[in-house]
Amino acid sequence: MPIRSVVLDVDGTLVRGDEPVPGAIEAVDRLRERGLDLLLLSNNPTRPPADYADWLAGLGFAVGPGDVVTCGSLTADYVAAEYPDSPTYLLGEAGLREMLTARGVPLVADPDAAEVVVASIDRDFTYDRLRDALWALDGAAFVATDPDRTIPAADRPVPGSGPIVAAVAEAANRDPDAMLGKPGRTAAEAVESRVAGRGPECLVVGDRLDTDIALGERAGLTTALVLSGVSTRADAERSDVAPDHVLDSVADVESLLRA
Repeated sequence: MPIRSVVLDVDGTLVRGDEPVPGAIEAVDRLRERGLDLLLLSNNPTRPPADYADWLAGLGFAVGPGDVVTCGSLTADYVAAEYPDSPTYLLGEAGLREMLTARGVPLVADPDAAEVVVASIDRDFTYDRLRDALWALDGAAFVATDPDRTIPAADRPVPGSGPIVAAVAEAANRDPDAMLGKPGRTAAEAVESRVAGRGPECLVVGDRLDTDIALGERAGLTTALVLSGVSTRADAERSDVAPDHVLDSVADVESLLRA
């Protein structure tokens, strides 16, 4: 069955830190030349999709705002729809704050006023912020952007949203009520609503077995693990999540499609 759509992860797949993965810009160009439907689906909640697209375009990628969905945008949409006008305590960064505010979500600093807690990567995370999130969760809904333990930065991995979500969950002795990024159902529904390919006609390319490949496997999509980010070939060999293909990098997707 021919591939009609390609869903690309970003960090670790197209870029590492602020630099494109070698061959990634050309790979996106070739996919466009084939006339394939492209979607960039990222578990990075720190930028609105339009800003993310502008940043990638500045690096040389042929992408626009309509090509990008992030766990941050999914989270903002979810909170606005499921908890309209509910005071929300945020553990997160300026980009996520911007997305929530743009959708009319009222953000509060007082944990006792919160009806929703959103947890995400927060490079200003402190013990006091953890304490306030714990206090806020006494009766509030618990929403997380994504489970990524690490982010593949330029030289070596750095902590992602997962450790902060886990700290809040451990302190409150409860799991999030909703996890919006990959590999969750909300992210899979975003793929289904935005691309033309169905089932095996849609190829998911990413560097993480537990998010990118797990999402594709659960949704019945074709999957390709790239070794330019977090997961290794050895990880794939011992994982319960089995990619359909293992590639050195996104630069090899063109060869996979030709085959």
